Amino acid sequence: MSEGRVKGRFAPSPSGRMHLGNAMAALLSWLSAKSRGGEWLLRIEDLDPQRCRREYARLLEDDLHWLGLDWDEGGVDGIGPSGPYCQSERSDIYEAALERLKATGLCYPCTCTRAELRATQAPHASDGTVIYPGTCRPAVMPAPWHEPTRPCAVRLAVDSAGEITFTDRRCGPRRSVLARDCGDIVLRRADGAWAYQLAVVVDDALMGVTEVVRGEDLLDSVARQIYLYRLLGAEPPEWSHFPLLCAPDGRRLSKRDSSEAMDSLRARYTPAQLIGRLARLAGLRPDDEPCSPADLLQLYTEQ
Repeated sequence: MSEGRVKGRFAPSPSGRMHLGNAMAALLSWLSAKSRGGEWLLRIEDLDPQRCRREYARLLEDDLHWLGLDWDEGGVDGIGPSGPYCQSERSDIYEAALERLKATGLCYPCTCTRAELRATQAPHASDGTVIYPGTCRPAVMPAPWHEPTRPCAVRLAVDSAGEITFTDRRCGPRRSVLARDCGDIVLRRADGAWAYQLAVVVDDALMGVTEVVRGEDLLDSVARQIYLYRLLGAEPPEWSHFPLLCAPDGRRLSKRDSSEAMDSLRARYTPAQLIGRLARLAGLRPDDEPCSPADLLQLYTEQ
């Protein structure tokens, strides 16, 4: 990271109304960037055309404004020099990055379906991940790219990655061997949709993001993203992953939890009351005293 220059980001998927956990992610990423004198970017991660809708993105922006979390760059209308800020409008950029990765000789077409992989492989460890066994990988890598004759996914071989280590600002030192922990990475699906791992690395690099504050459900993605940063010759950001909010029954909050969706929350709270609740849940304050995001800047320290 360049000394004295901080840019954080919030990059939600507009597949439904934001919920309390999304609001927490927005608040903590805003506080982290602003407490360090930095800027805060809003990117709309609408890669999945079946689930993501522009009207949800507009509601998301309205909810952020209501909370007092205004962004310096990005959004649906693309304020700033690094747009467009909706991933659905950045396909040409991802295509150029994919061509660079193909030139390394580490990419290959893959015809395996998710159903086939789940039928033949045991889930990895406790998270249900199925490790790709290399079914379609050429016998010798690197190998020249051969354009497939039918729609196929594009995978990136990870054997050369070795052990990847990094230090998360909240979770501490981490290490991963990609060949063991996830197998070869999908960069583009057979239906042409861009994979999250490629898009997020390309976007964070080109948009100058220097820190990523997000939920710990994405902690396992970091090693894959570091590998992509290396291959693309870009500098990775710092990462900070916080514990996820859960429903009273212990389930992770999702957009299906209507009682914690922003429309329901806005009917029950004022912005200051909801920020106060989030501050308590984040451990910034001992109670739910109403406050604004700016009131929390001096209290924000990473545990």
